Amino acid sequence: MPKILLAEDDRTIISLLKTLLGMEGFQVLVSAGKGNDLIETVSREMPAIVLMDIFLGEENGIDLVRKLRRVPDLAGTKVIMTSGMDLQEECLAAGANDFLLKPYMPEELVRKLKSLSR
Repeated sequence: MPKILLAEDDRTIISLLKTLLGMEGFQVLVSAGKGNDLIETVSREMPAIVLMDIFLGEENGIDLVRKLRRVPDLAGTKVIMTSGMDLQEECLAAGANDFLLKPYMPEELVRKLKSLSR
């Protein structure tokens, strides 16, 4: 069962994603999405994929993915970034494996997660 770490600050989205992804057979963990907390959670839990929103309160997901890529043991962690603004180029340039523009269809998310978690 692939482990997915959600770095998201919207409680409604967290609840929906936990239900959807749980039904699809993923183990879902939630991170507050704060810089060092996220890095520590990824290090401790070693998720197959981090699903990260770009705007996490005071934190910026693009900066967080760059930080993650600088940690040797975590640099290979798969990351899918999400945002309501089309920032795909910036996310991929920062080291994300994929990008989803909100609102996205649940099937599209599940397909990307299954593809990356192989």
